[in-house]
Amino acid sequence: MATASATSHAPIGNTDERYGSVAKAFHWSIALAIIALIPLGIVANELPYDTSEQVARKALLFSIHKTLGVSVLFLALARIAWAISQPKPMPLHPERRLETALAETVHWLLYGSLVLVPLSGWVSHAASQGFAPIWWPLGQSLPFVPKSEALYRTASSLHIVFERVLVVSLLLHVAGALKHHFWDRDPTLRRMTRGQPELPPLRAHGASLLPPAAALLVVAGAVGVGAVLGLYGARDARATEVATTASAPADAPAEPSAGWTVQEGTLAIAVQQLGSRVEGSFAAWDAVIAFEEEPDASGAHGAIEVTVDVSSLTLGSVTSQALGGDFFAADEFPRAVFAADIVPAPDGGETDYLADGTLTLRGAEVSVALPFDLALDGETAAASGIVTVDRRDFGIGQGFDDPGTLAFEVEIAVELDAARAD
Repeated sequence: MATASATSHAPIGNTDERYGSVAKAFHWSIALAIIALIPLGIVANELPYDTSEQVARKALLFSIHKTLGVSVLFLALARIAWAISQPKPMPLHPERRLETALAETVHWLLYGSLVLVPLSGWVSHAASQGFAPIWWPLGQSLPFVPKSEALYRTASSLHIVFERVLVVSLLLHVAGALKHHFWDRDPTLRRMTRGQPELPPLRAHGASLLPPAAALLVVAGAVGVGAVLGLYGARDARATEVATTASAPADAPAEPSAGWTVQEGTLAIAVQQLGSRVEGSFAAWDAVIAFEEEPDASGAHGAIEVTVDVSSLTLGSVTSQALGGDFFAADEFPRAVFAADIVPAPDGGETDYLADGTLTLRGAEVSVALPFDLALDGETAAASGIVTVDRRDFGIGQGFDDPGTLAFEVEIAVELDAARAD
């Protein structure tokens, strides 16, 4: 009885004939995670996000997908480390050289895909402006991964291509296991399940470099395809940005007297979405500035008028949604205009001046006072300021009435360097 009990349970480690219980646990836990991950990602990607409830549902599924994907990455790394430290069970049919080589190639592709698919997805997430956070306490960024639209597009393309390699490898792996179980009727599949099946006499199988080399070739091809797709997408995005930046928005006002010419600057926005800060900027905008150090009779130091090409907005992975009809409606309202008088900031304020006027956006005209600091250095000046507006005042995101999904407050930040006009 003791002998029967001992042979009914797999050992912890591998042997030359059998897989141990740890290898089996890794195999089936990762298999179940992949079975959940692939349809979860497809469903989450296809879900609409036109309302607050739909965005919350879509983000929930993506957060589950990303969190499970990061878990699979660590499981895969642990599984690979365990496999390296253990003997590999000998094949049942080493005389079938082509079949054995194909099986080993598929195993190498599976190991590589189990690392590259979640890793590329994680890099894509870290490089983009947050949507659907990973549920863990270590933050959403990665070392040496900057926030970059080009990197986000490239990593996203690689994620998709590697996922296709994973799916094909998985299908071949399953087909091979079923073929052994139902056609050959051998214990290949049963070696990875519970119990200890009876095995035929096995003989050592010489290692070959062909399977890992073939797998590496496939991975290199996938990297090439993904990189090309990502670079084309990034190039198109850069071309759009350059085109919009090169030309000031139409109908820009004429240069006033005592004017200043903007040399460089940024016009950025930020909003909290699902608890994560999402940052973006407008690539095309024009500022016409009249400023004098000495105030006029009314106390004003001049005026400013900023015209913004709304369609030049980039806002991470939610750019297309932000430009759509529920938000900025860029097709219907292509221009935003901020016109204001420059006046001294109230006593006790934290800034030097106020740009006190109106912001016309999406057909709505709202009073806005932008506090800003100004540093004058002869014929040049540097200004920076931040103001917070309520998106509801402009009819933006009317269907998103839950601030936990999309905050009402939107931060607008301006930085510019200007030179006094001749």
